Amino acid sequence: MDASAYLPVRTWLRPGVVTAGQGLLIALLSLGTNVALFVLSVVALALIPVFGVGIVLFPVVTVGVRYSAGLHRRLARWVGVTLATPYLPAPDGAQFGTWRRFRWVVSDPATWRDLAWMLLGTFTGAICLAPLALPAYGLEGLIGLPLVLHTAGVDYGYGPFWPIDNTAQALLCFPIGALLVAGGLVVARWPIRLHVTVAGFFLPPTREAELALRVRQLTVTRAETVDAQAAELRRIERDLHDGAQARLVALSMSIGLAEQLVRDDPEAVRRLLAEARETSGQALAELRGLVRGIHPPVLAERGLPGAVRALALAVPLPVDVTVDLPGRPAAPVESAAYFAVAEALANVGKHSGATRAWVELRYAAGRLTLVVGDDGRGGAASTADGGLAGTGRRLAAFDGTMTVTSPAGGPTVISMELPCALSSPKTSPSSGTG
Repeated sequence: MDASAYLPVRTWLRPGVVTAGQGLLIALLSLGTNVALFVLSVVALALIPVFGVGIVLFPVVTVGVRYSAGLHRRLARWVGVTLATPYLPAPDGAQFGTWRRFRWVVSDPATWRDLAWMLLGTFTGAICLAPLALPAYGLEGLIGLPLVLHTAGVDYGYGPFWPIDNTAQALLCFPIGALLVAGGLVVARWPIRLHVTVAGFFLPPTREAELALRVRQLTVTRAETVDAQAAELRRIERDLHDGAQARLVALSMSIGLAEQLVRDDPEAVRRLLAEARETSGQALAELRGLVRGIHPPVLAERGLPGAVRALALAVPLPVDVTVDLPGRPAAPVESAAYFAVAEALANVGKHSGATRAWVELRYAAGRLTLVVGDDGRGGAASTADGGLAGTGRRLAAFDGTMTVTSPAGGPTVISMELPCALSSPKTSPSSGTG
């Protein structure tokens, strides 16, 4: 039989088996970790009057509670749900064992929402056993266990359906088992969706907390943006002072000296004018380089795809460039994306030891995604004073994010996202190789 005939079976069987395993993991975490942490939290609160033991113990237990809740937030991504982290930042001096730490923990509404989730999530997590329990229950009938035992003369009741009194009843267990296995795998995702739906009521931040977190994030990014702009202005001022300005001063002095010698020493005047011409050319080149550092002309002329391909050509190794942009983002966003890719490619050329690299530009769901990767030695990190940290701050000014994945031995993949809208739609995506 053609293998394609089995495609409908594989279509539901493989995802069902995977989801059943996911449900087992969620059930184990819920029935084990959640119950233990909830009991410990209750005990810690009860010990507050006992010489303040709970004041020390409750924040410690809360660390485990928040870690467990964070794990369930990550597991929610299995069904395509993203749950944000709701916790308030710790104040200065909130060390373990201090009253400040305890007050910070108990005053955070997310602490009590986590505890409520621990209690209710235990029940919804137990339901996630169904995708595994039903197929396991039906599997014994499917493999003929009731028939084997009946043939051997062993009394065996197949679950709640009927006692096995004859061979016909034992044979009937085959289709019943098949239905249980298939049904359990088909509906495997539903209990997990129920679990995640309930988690969505407790684990994300409330509307008020979300606004407060947003305000703090904007405050931080604004301060970083102001610092970055100030540093950029100082760089421009330094480049002008040390480069073009110094050459223009030298040019002015050469012309002034030529004016004094124009009658007495024409040969010296010619030499001075030649030096002045060379100096003016150098000053012009430095001014052009400075302008390119502010907003590259290639970006304005050819857009982000063309500018990125130009960057790829300047890297001393093959760089594959793939672009899927149905339009152009706003100029500030385009500039931030360009310099982010430029910094990443510069690191590839200087530090990676790679033999090839790749750049991907994509746009979907209102987000511009930039991926820069290489097959080098890995080990890249975003240090506080490094170029990647500066790239992260540049993207943060537009609510962008950056993730660096670079295990030892490679590969290194830098993923960046920028929320934005596009204009000037194109008819088809394009790709190329630099």
